[in-house]
Amino acid sequence: MGRTYIVEETVGQYLSSISLQGKPFVSGLLIGQCSSQKDYVILATRTPPKEEQNDNVKQPRAKLDNLDEEWATEHASQVSRMLPGGLVVLGIFIITTLELADDFQNALRRLIFSMEKSMSRKRLWNVTEDEVSERVTLHICSSTKKISCRTYDVQDPKSSARPADWKYQSRVSASWLSLDCTVHVNIHIPLSATSVSYTLEKNTKSGLTRWAKQIENGVYLINGQVKGNDCDLLEGQKKSRGNTQATAHSFDVRVLTQLLLNSDHRSTATVQICSGSVNLRGNVKCRAYIHSNRPKVKDAVQAVKRDILNTVADRCEILFEDLLLNEIPEKKNYELPQRVFVPLPGSTVMLCDYKFGDESAEEIRDHFSEMLDHEIQIEDLEIAEEVNTACMTSSVNSEASLTNTSEEQPEQPKKTIGVKIQQNIGVITALAVAVLAAGISFHYFSD
Repeated sequence: MGRTYIVEETVGQYLSSISLQGKPFVSGLLIGQCSSQKDYVILATRTPPKEEQNDNVKQPRAKLDNLDEEWATEHASQVSRMLPGGLVVLGIFIITTLELADDFQNALRRLIFSMEKSMSRKRLWNVTEDEVSERVTLHICSSTKKISCRTYDVQDPKSSARPADWKYQSRVSASWLSLDCTVHVNIHIPLSATSVSYTLEKNTKSGLTRWAKQIENGVYLINGQVKGNDCDLLEGQKKSRGNTQATAHSFDVRVLTQLLLNSDHRSTATVQICSGSVNLRGNVKCRAYIHSNRPKVKDAVQAVKRDILNTVADRCEILFEDLLLNEIPEKKNYELPQRVFVPLPGSTVMLCDYKFGDESAEEIRDHFSEMLDHEIQIEDLEIAEEVNTACMTSSVNSEASLTNTSEEQPEQPKKTIGVKIQQNIGVITALAVAVLAAGISFHYFSD
């Protein structure tokens, strides 16, 4: 028996409203949450067409082999940034003409694996063994309205299609639980002199990977308490009938990161010659959502962890993209983008986006409309952070530029006095012992 997908009714209405308008097919993304028993689909959004495709709408019986995997994959990567913790791109849908009804499965399989590969490449976290790794492909015939729902295990390259159940239900995420967390980030990333040819972006990603281990190993307090992983997240909440719905469905999360290793871990110190450093500082707003069907503490904590890691990594990536696209001159201080939330109608879930201080609310609204194919109101935008809340400070030699891709290795910087002393510490110690021994002998013979 395959997986079951509980789908919000508004998703079905959205899919029914899509018109091919002379095109052979229209594809898009399915967004929701995985659980051990069933998956929940709360949003669907079609992939925006390329500009050159708008001028040539009518094509002579185009095949699904013409599906632009690169464009669809980029759309999935952009949308994944707009998802808070707990939400993922669950799969893809495609609506085709009757002529192409039997010619879609291979194209969908290639696309679903391509998307997963692209999104996993940017992650700071790893998929766990007990995690759901199946992703869904939904095919709808525009003429007969027949639905074909299948899944693939994206962790298995040889995976074959499995049938799945697609069931509509109202108010799927109307009572989901939210977990809010503000994390103080203070990350120091040294830039090794031996890897100066790397771009600043690559060095930053390497430093964030080390910081991610601290977040993974941290202690998470939910409403001020440490709870067991297998405990019910709602334990102790059901009796409080007097609370409002918003209070009952919201949890405050605090993160405690370990400063010291356990006694059974050995710690070694290394001397590293650096060409500069990068510092990420500030308070970042994190938010995660989880279904209300007997959720476990471990699932809630995992959703918060991944939102912390994703939002920091996404902000850095957006900053580097902005620097390259707009050819902004290099400087020492860079402002990381702020996080903006917007509500999903009929749901407690809020989606997110990022804006720089000079971007207008209209630009954010237009980006939401383009990426998610849903209209939002400017007054619904919730800017979670103030300007300059999080920033990146760079202290880099001229060789280690943002866009330097030269294979030529720069001249090694001169070693500092402190490094020289550490390298010759053995010789210095031997000389001190010899001088001390000579002094003792002289004093002995003089007596």
